[in-house]
Amino acid sequence: MTASSERLSTAPHSGPQASGPRAAGLLRVDPGVGLATGSGAGIPEERPSSARPGRPDNPPGRSYRYYDLIMAAFVAVLLCSNLIGPGKVCMVLGVSFGAGNLFFPISYIFGDVLTEVYGYARTRKVIWAGFAALAFAAVMGLVVVHMPADPAEPFNRRIQPALELIFGNTWRIVVASMLGYWAGDFANSYVMARMKVLTRGRWLWTRTISSTAVGQAVDSMIFYPLAFLGLWSAGTIAGVIVFNCLFKMAVEAAFTPVTYAVVGWLKRVENEDFYDVDTDFNPFSLRDA
Repeated sequence: MTASSERLSTAPHSGPQASGPRAAGLLRVDPGVGLATGSGAGIPEERPSSARPGRPDNPPGRSYRYYDLIMAAFVAVLLCSNLIGPGKVCMVLGVSFGAGNLFFPISYIFGDVLTEVYGYARTRKVIWAGFAALAFAAVMGLVVVHMPADPAEPFNRRIQPALELIFGNTWRIVVASMLGYWAGDFANSYVMARMKVLTRGRWLWTRTISSTAVGQAVDSMIFYPLAFLGLWSAGTIAGVIVFNCLFKMAVEAAFTPVTYAVVGWLKRVENEDFYDVDTDFNPFSLRDA
């Protein structure tokens, strides 16, 4: 099952000014100020921190304590939500949706956290890692399904139809799913990075929800037409796109307090808070800046 397949079951700076040097185009600020408590909807309001004059920026190749773990968690959620979640259609309060829709938005939350703390360039590597994992899963699924089964093994008569049902997607769905994930995640990270500079690091909730809205819209508008145009009516495709975007935005909004807590904690323990001022936003580069 591939990146966007959980949707198959869904029913109709200038940032803070710094006198210190810049490292590879990324303005580094001191996260030690932390988060200040705000008055809106119980969500803490961020207080923009300032760079220390003369303090050398961390080099682009520096190591982090939790970056690799977050990358692994991102890929794990991405794979599980697309391999396990799509197998079941749920109904809650009269609304039908694929079970994967409950968990796929978590990958966008990981993307928001990564971009907010480590910057766009390092998030770019994570997106490519997820893309490679999904590509490998798709190829492995196709190979396993089409390998000749041993007729002497009775269990193969039961498992082969199940494998074909779960992993036997057509090339249209595989390609559409991969392209939708790739474009949607890069759009999500780009909007997060740009908005952080424009808002000078304030109002994190505006960035997480806005970037998710853009990323999910790009993902859905690529996936559904490529996968189902000619099979579904234009009205059905449009309705599913709108439903999925709204549903996943709601999940993002519900997790906003958790996102604030994780972002604040990571900025403190990693001593990092990147502003993408002069970053190269080329998605095909794997540089740290």
